[in-house]
Amino acid sequence: MASLSAPSASIRRPARMAALLALLCGLTAAVVVLGAIGDPVIAAGFLGGAIVLFGIVIGIRAMIAPTATAPAETDWSVARALAEASSDAVAVTDRAGRLICANNRYQIVFGGFPTPPNLPVGETQIAALASAGRAAWRDGVAGLDRLMIDAGPIAASIERAGEAEDMLVWRFAGAQGADLAATVEAMIGGTVGNRLATAGIMTALITADGRIRAANRVFRVRAMGHEEGAIAGRDFARFLITDGQGMVRFEREGMTSTPLRVVQIPFIEGDDAPLLVALLDEEETTGPAIGANASAHVRSLVSLMPFGIALIDREGRFLQMNDAFVRAADVDPAAPPLYPGDLVVREDKAAVADAVRRFAGGATHSADMAVRLRDRPDEPVALSIAGARGLGEAAVLLSLKDNGEENRLKREVAQATKMQAVGQLAGGVAHDFNNILTAIIGHCDLMLMRHSPGDSDYDDIQQIRANSNRAASLTRQLLAFSRQQTLRPQILQLPDVISEVSNLLKRLLGETVTLTVKHGRNLGPVRADPGQLEQVVMNLAVNARDAMLAKSGQGGGTLTIQTLAVPAADVRKMESDILPVADYTAIKISDTGTGIPPEILSKIFEPFFTTKEVGKGTGLGLSTVYGIVKQSGGYIFADSRPGKGAEFTIYLPVHTAAATAKPIPAAPKAKEGELWGSGTILIVEDEDMVRAVAERALTRQGYTVLTAEHGEAALELLATHQRPDLLISDVVMPMMDGPTMVRHARKRYPDLPILFMSGYAEEQLRKSIDLDNVAFIAKPFSVKQLAEAARDALAVK
Repeated sequence: MASLSAPSASIRRPARMAALLALLCGLTAAVVVLGAIGDPVIAAGFLGGAIVLFGIVIGIRAMIAPTATAPAETDWSVARALAEASSDAVAVTDRAGRLICANNRYQIVFGGFPTPPNLPVGETQIAALASAGRAAWRDGVAGLDRLMIDAGPIAASIERAGEAEDMLVWRFAGAQGADLAATVEAMIGGTVGNRLATAGIMTALITADGRIRAANRVFRVRAMGHEEGAIAGRDFARFLITDGQGMVRFEREGMTSTPLRVVQIPFIEGDDAPLLVALLDEEETTGPAIGANASAHVRSLVSLMPFGIALIDREGRFLQMNDAFVRAADVDPAAPPLYPGDLVVREDKAAVADAVRRFAGGATHSADMAVRLRDRPDEPVALSIAGARGLGEAAVLLSLKDNGEENRLKREVAQATKMQAVGQLAGGVAHDFNNILTAIIGHCDLMLMRHSPGDSDYDDIQQIRANSNRAASLTRQLLAFSRQQTLRPQILQLPDVISEVSNLLKRLLGETVTLTVKHGRNLGPVRADPGQLEQVVMNLAVNARDAMLAKSGQGGGTLTIQTLAVPAADVRKMESDILPVADYTAIKISDTGTGIPPEILSKIFEPFFTTKEVGKGTGLGLSTVYGIVKQSGGYIFADSRPGKGAEFTIYLPVHTAAATAKPIPAAPKAKEGELWGSGTILIVEDEDMVRAVAERALTRQGYTVLTAEHGEAALELLATHQRPDLLISDVVMPMMDGPTMVRHARKRYPDLPILFMSGYAEEQLRKSIDLDNVAFIAKPFSVKQLAEAARDALAVK
């Protein structure tokens, strides 16, 4: 870059000096002329000429300077050095789709420097990569979870980068395994393979579908009769035969040839990963089949494997453990164990010792068993055991796989599946209860119209109605857990929500609990129902107060509510399997109470689960919190250390205009007034008790009411009667649902007003209801609420 800027500097410097020299000479000449002849006009002429010459030089400089500046080229050496430090294959492309930079692992994995997305992966996967690339230009980040190459599956992530965001960084995770496969392939076909061949060890690299990728010289000679023929791509099993005793031989050598021992070495994890196979001649004698030199090669090969492998001698003692085995088994290198049983808990020692003894004695089949390591008794791991005769002193081959992460993911999936199933059950139960409560509340309202305060039955009817409303609140909590309640989301700032609820929290918590509120900076807006969000904060605060009361006996402690911005970069660093990478605004609610025991931490969001005494909790508080957060598109996590309090963190996605969903309009609110009306209303409801209450309620308000028990009956009534003024319909019905029936009715009467009623959430119905001039009323409703909704729907023309 310095060489590009030097010419412009060399041009500007002489130009500046020449201009100053011209101006100085002109001034000197003017003074000399004025002193010599005393004529100011001639002196002024000399001075003017110098000024003109000065201006000419400055102009030339201005014209030359812009053309002398050359654009600087980007130095990619630093970027390439950083890419080389990564274990992933990395490449950078520009807006024109040209490959700008790539690391050496990229070259190894893809056999050169092909330009993404045109990689050697097949047309379907190229199309998927191209689509992901377009998504990255649009959204800033994209990726593919699974991309198949010869060495197995890898994952691709694409991110927009650069100061002008005019580049894409392509990162292929899992490429380390592909690099290792390529390295092993080169070793087998190179010097290492020849050294193993000299010791009589036949090796081959096999793909997941049983095809040969590479084989050393002695394998090619024994399998094909010569070593010059092409063996890549051939079926490995076609070269082998098995006799009646299960002994393996080369098919070309026949049944009388020397039997073979086939040792499989899975050096890369995954069902689609390649497999390293070693074939050794079985010896009839009890002595070692290979010499010390070959045994050293085998040990070197074991040490290279990234998969946990250990060799055991005939006495059951460890001969060798590679680094991966040491890490998986949490072995202390300073004090390695003597026997495999020393690695596991006491209950598993006998089973491991028996298996090792059986395979050391000549068992030919491998076995897998789940064991618990002594240092990690709660996380079972998979231990594979196989006989290894013909490997010198080694008699047994152990392979250890750490299943901790896999087991954790299985537990999370099982918990999520259980929560979803319970949520569906709760939603169905709540829907049916809403129909029942609608009938109870409606009949109570109708009876209250015939009684006045003071009547002997008036108070009893009011008590029934109050208990029905209490039951309705419980069903709303069930719907909240199952994410099927009706929300009225708004664009909110979390500090405003916390401020609204803070005064009420102080009264709830009491004087002994200190409430601390902290707000972060640059908080993005969220889209949620403010009332429901306040309920979330209240429920968590009340639980925290009870926990602090249980700890101190007097309720003393500190409740901290904190809001903070969580950008996508921080989420990516978390490496969470549950929380998608996006921008979030978070609420953290922590206390100094007793904390949550680990054994119940995974159950706290389940409905009806409570640790409180009988009669002091419904078990729906945290399940309601969970449902509200999930229905708002957010995520909630609980963390606790017994005796040191609990912390709940709620992540709500930052609202963007493009993510706004169009809700079904609720019934418009007309001015307060008389509920009496006129006109014809068609009610379609499959529940007899709800249909009867609605019919009686609207008839008492002056309407002419027609009823139908399902959608098909309603269409028959529309065909034989005059056009109704309003159609009131349930959403979910047998035979024909409400939206389908309304679409057929609108074909006959395009401007027919519609009022939908349902016990499910309005948000759950958005996808199925895409109609104009449609209002909504949630069950359970009172007679007055139904009359108001009908009046307001008729008022919209």
